[in-house]
Amino acid sequence: MLNIGDIAPAFTLPETDGTEVSLEAQKPNGVVLFFYPRDNTKGCTTEAIDFTAAKADFAAAGVTVFGISKDSLASHAKFRDKQSLGVTLLSDENGSTCEDYGVWTEKKMYGKTFMGIVRTTVLIDGEGKIAKVWNKVKVAGHVDEVLAAAKEL
Repeated sequence: MLNIGDIAPAFTLPETDGTEVSLEAQKPNGVVLFFYPRDNTKGCTTEAIDFTAAKADFAAAGVTVFGISKDSLASHAKFRDKQSLGVTLLSDENGSTCEDYGVWTEKKMYGKTFMGIVRTTVLIDGEGKIAKVWNKVKVAGHVDEVLAAAKEL
C-alpha cells in the first residue's frame, strides 16, 4: 500500500513506440500515473481521453501524465491511434510495476474471482514522493480532481 510521503517505487517501462521511460528521468517534474485495466474498454477509453484533453493543463503545472496497463505495446498503439490519445501509454506486460504500486489485486465480477488492475491514480511530486493516491477511481470528474491536486504541488 502506498502512503503519502513515501518514495514512489522506481520503474522503467516501454512507451508505445518502444522508448524506455523511467520515473527517475522525470525529475524535477511531477508525475501522474493512471493505472487502468484494459485498452479500448469504455471506462479506460473515457479516462484516457479525459487525461489527453487536460494534458496541456498538466504540463503547465509541471506534471507529466502516463497511463499504465498490462496491455502490449501493439495494443497500446492501436488504442492510441483509434482514440487519438495524446498521453503516453506505458506497457507493464510482466506486471511488476502494477504489483509495486499495489494495483494488481484480486477482483470479483459476476461471481467470478480473478486478478486484475484496480483503476488507480498516483500523483508523484518532483522529488519522487507520493503526493496523493486515488484508489478504485470513478472516471467521471476524476481528471479535474487530479489536475487540482497537481496544481498544488
